[in-house]
Amino acid sequence: MTGSPRGAGAVPPELFASFCDDAAVFPPGEMPLAEAVPAHLRHVTAAHAPLVGPLVVPRARLAELAELTTGYDAGSVELSVTVPSPEETAKALASAGALRAARPRFLEVAVPDGMPAAEVVPRLSAALSHADDHARVTVYVEVPRDGRRAELIASLADSPYLAKFRTGGVRAELYPDERELARAVRLAVRAKVPFKATAGLHHAVRNTDPRTLFEQHGHLNLLAATGAALDGADEAELVAVLAERDAATVAGVVGALSPEVRAAFRSFGTCSLAEPVGELAALGLLGPDLTKDLL
Repeated sequence: MTGSPRGAGAVPPELFASFCDDAAVFPPGEMPLAEAVPAHLRHVTAAHAPLVGPLVVPRARLAELAELTTGYDAGSVELSVTVPSPEETAKALASAGALRAARPRFLEVAVPDGMPAAEVVPRLSAALSHADDHARVTVYVEVPRDGRRAELIASLADSPYLAKFRTGGVRAELYPDERELARAVRLAVRAKVPFKATAGLHHAVRNTDPRTLFEQHGHLNLLAATGAALDGADEAELVAVLAERDAATVAGVVGALSPEVRAAFRSFGTCSLAEPVGELAALGLLGPDLTKDLL
């Protein structure tokens, strides 16, 4: 990561374009879908809209979404649909595609326990071959936090699919430590597999949650670590970047990154869009015109 930190308002807008996926319906926020949809539409028409990604919805709630969006303008909601297994992707895509008001843009596919890494891509490709619109959708495969990780990332490198890393959850053991996450990032970068992250990235910078005492990764730390990996940093260096708790230090590193880092780290899911946008603004990484609706 070379270059000097930029001042406020000097960070290229591409660095945070569509950075924050709207996962409001997921824990710990768990906003009712009936509230999440209009809230999402407010976000995508607000000043901070350039930072907002799709609304993330589980496949099991697509029927509910269809009822809630009756009367909405066609294609007004951009969706990312989470799917519990590769075999269910075609049905999920068909259900999402039938929604008049929604545009399915992404699928986020979980890998069931016990499914061999070598079978994931073939099963996914076989399922999607039955979906008419699969070429229009970007597919993320959630990489398990076990011995299948390296093999699965290697197989994704030879496929059109991207990776998804789970970075937290509602229990402490769902958070990978710095070394585990550093290894995952380094594997993905070296294999040239773009990725997104989900869960636990509640703040910009590494922190200890005062209520749960969980050790939480910062989404800016992860962005900085991705930049370091692209520059050839070793695992120990990535661990240090992920562990950094000084907000000014992290912001300075991120402010010097090229927007090209986002080709590797695509986005992260957040149950509160106001928090990441507000923190980025407070760190001087956004111009005031992007945050006037929040501050």
